[in-house]
Amino acid sequence: MKVKLNLSSEYRDPEAEIRTARITGEVEAAVDFLQNPAQIVTAYAGEKMVVLKPADVYMVRVENEKTVLYTKTRSCLSGKRLYELQKMLGNGFMRISKSAIVNLNYLDHVEAEFGGMMLLTLQNGSQEYVSRHYLPDFKKYLGL
Repeated sequence: MKVKLNLSSEYRDPEAEIRTARITGEVEAAVDFLQNPAQIVTAYAGEKMVVLKPADVYMVRVENEKTVLYTKTRSCLSGKRLYELQKMLGNGFMRISKSAIVNLNYLDHVEAEFGGMMLLTLQNGSQEYVSRHYLPDFKKYLGL
């Protein structure tokens, strides 16, 4: 994608314009990024509230009706629902089951499992199954 930046004192507020022949994933990602700037996510590690950037989060999983965020070294509890966190975290995350979303930037490897499922392992060692319902989108992401 080509990017032009035009600076002038006559402009009051920043404005973005995208010119394209068709909507692609790259265009959708750019629009999403411009409309929803990077946010922070708050969660609890014990009694402490921690502030996380989306890049800090490896995986989000619902366990025993609690939403757990996994980072490189720890897990934290969130009061938000899974779909709310997926929207907050942005495009780098993919839903892989009814109870989990993962940061695609931290994929380490993927193994085919019996019954048509796939087991993915993240760089922090966390593992999660990709359910059959979400498998087509995941395979598309992998280029399969």
